[in-house]
Amino acid sequence: MANLVENTKARFNYEIQEKKEAGIELAGHEVKALKNKQGSLDGSYVIVRGGEAYVINMFIPPYQENNTPGGYEPRRNRRLLLNKKEIAELSGDDLTIVPIAIYNKGDFIKVSVAIVRGKKKYDKRETTKKRETDREVRREMKDR
Repeated sequence: MANLVENTKARFNYEIQEKKEAGIELAGHEVKALKNKQGSLDGSYVIVRGGEAYVINMFIPPYQENNTPGGYEPRRNRRLLLNKKEIAELSGDDLTIVPIAIYNKGDFIKVSVAIVRGKKKYDKRETTKKRETDREVRREMKDR
């Protein structure tokens, strides 16, 4: 289970309430690009519309520029593969749903989505301060 693409800013900008795992509908050349660790989840989010969940604004570049089908959109909406019960759980809250990571699970590509709440500015400062103190402690322990 290796992470192919990770949303690094999600843990800084949001407080994670609950995580879920979902499959994703991709074309073959998109799978190849993801397995080469190309792509980005920055600025992407999940919406539930018409009983289906979609990832919006996820960027997957063409695997090979010359062999990409005509009219390919790297930021197209991609459908998440969830059952009705899971979709109902996601659509019930007024909170934001954000993809956290894309990873392999066997032969399948999975997306980890999280129900999140936005952090305030002072929470972000606290997170930064904690990260810096942890880094200093590790540095001191390494020197000893």
